Amino acid sequence: MDIESFRKYCLSKFGATEDTPFDEVTLCFKVGGKIFAIVDISSFESVNLKCDPEKAVELREQYRAVNPGFHMNKNHWNTISFHQDLHDAAILALVDHSYNLIFQKLPKKIKEALR
Repeated sequence: MDIESFRKYCLSKFGATEDTPFDEVTLCFKVGGKIFAIVDISSFESVNLKCDPEKAVELREQYRAVNPGFHMNKNHWNTISFHQDLHDAAILALVDHSYNLIFQKLPKKIKEALR
């Protein structure tokens, strides 16, 4: 996977936007103003994704590529390394999971404003 295909996938999500709120190399993908994915543009070695806490533990036990979220709440975020033992399709499925967790928690007013 490369940064452009990953970026295109994230932005294909309903209401998804991107920005660099922290610095010029940390790209955040958001829905309703809430982050669902974070990548380093310069290295593109991993992605931080929100995850259901129980599923997060299972994934960490099952894959070397999945670790507690770097600089994030370790219960709710995973850092997933690219090019290890988790294939691209599985990573994109985890992007979907992260996006859905964020989208479901958005207030109805914000969801309606995205339409």
